[in-house]
Amino acid sequence: MPFTQHPIGYPRVVVAAPASGQGKTTVVTGLLAALRRRGGAVAPFKVGPDYIDPGYHRIAAGRPARNLDPVLVGEERIAALFRHGASGADLSIVEGVMGLFDGRIGPGGEIAAGSTAHLAQLLNAPVVLVVDGTGQSHSLAALLHGFRSYRPEIRVSGVILNRVGSQRHEQVLRDAAENAGLPVLGAIPRTEDLAVPSRHLGLVTAAEHGEEATRAVDRMAEIVARSVDLGAVAALARSAPELPGPAWDPRAEVEPQANPVVAVAGGRAFTFAYAEHVELLEAAGAEVAVLDPLRDERLPERTAGLVLPGGFPEQHVAELSANTALRKEIAALADSGAPIHAECGGLLYLAEELDGHPLCGVLGARARMSPRLVLGYRDAVAAADSALFAEGARVSGHEFHRTVLEPAHGPRPAWHWRGAGGGEGHVAGGVHASYLHTHPAGQPGAVERFVARCAR
Repeated sequence: MPFTQHPIGYPRVVVAAPASGQGKTTVVTGLLAALRRRGGAVAPFKVGPDYIDPGYHRIAAGRPARNLDPVLVGEERIAALFRHGASGADLSIVEGVMGLFDGRIGPGGEIAAGSTAHLAQLLNAPVVLVVDGTGQSHSLAALLHGFRSYRPEIRVSGVILNRVGSQRHEQVLRDAAENAGLPVLGAIPRTEDLAVPSRHLGLVTAAEHGEEATRAVDRMAEIVARSVDLGAVAALARSAPELPGPAWDPRAEVEPQANPVVAVAGGRAFTFAYAEHVELLEAAGAEVAVLDPLRDERLPERTAGLVLPGGFPEQHVAELSANTALRKEIAALADSGAPIHAECGGLLYLAEELDGHPLCGVLGARARMSPRLVLGYRDAVAAADSALFAEGARVSGHEFHRTVLEPAHGPRPAWHWRGAGGGEGHVAGGVHASYLHTHPAGQPGAVERFVARCAR
């Protein structure tokens, strides 16, 4: 085993890149699987609101992958959430987002909120840069020197070369890294079959790939095990200083209610969910029952509330539409006034139709695909009292979709954007449906409120 138990210090390393597309996900997934095969327990994390990469991380690590997003949960919660996710692990690997310093646009000169650098700073963790070697040689030295010196408080401590063309190319890149003062922890050859299929919102989710995703992870593990010094990565993780303080505990965030059954949609169509959501629902007293709208024709027995997370219902709309029995049950649940929490893909599922395919018909709106990508953080104010939020509540959320709902909101919108006016989403009866993704760990009171409504 290339590392040893170190439960107090939380050995950890952040894997970043100069920009998107350098191969972070391939490298991190391969590292997780390769280290796990050496006999260690490895905890996976992802910076930001990404739901797709963590699916591959989970396969590789054999345990839940967790998102760390200071914009959505507040930077004061990041270390505690990390300690919670790292519990019982020998080592943790955090995959960054975009380029190392890319995050929410803010005042110049400051480290961008939600960036990989911001997370590395909050966790006091060393950083490994994954750099695509395609089309460069000695210029790598200047690039690495710039990343090391731009913000010295961010400890860039090593580099993994990716898509290396030949042994000669590797040696030139290694020399360049040495000139920049950074050790090379690995050099991964250019390998076409490591690519994972993508679609309009990024990679295809691991849940949709099934066995193909497992084979892809196995391939990543084999390549990384041959090409990266796993012992050096583990040693770098162990160099992180101790991270004292308590772990996040969902039971400390909410008061338990009665014991209502809350159905939570999953399966291939609804994969965009945070692990902490179910943990908070259960801590608040809910009996969580998983529902797959592609397969299940009935809601779970005694369902008192329903959570419809995001995902790719647009990729499975014909199957979802064909499941008329479940669509009718969900419509009846909504008519009864039971609490329903729907985000993004869940919002689409509640619409009358999506591109002509009939859906649940709970909302007086229709959805269609759009060529425009809507992406970014949002500062929102609850526009109406609902099963989740009191009117006027302020939250930070994230949008990520290529669909349009018409009309965009009902008589009682779910949200107004702070400083921008307008309205978005639908609040009707017990339904709260919106494109906005929120992180339950940042809004635990909303989960407690939801379960309390379900318990009535």
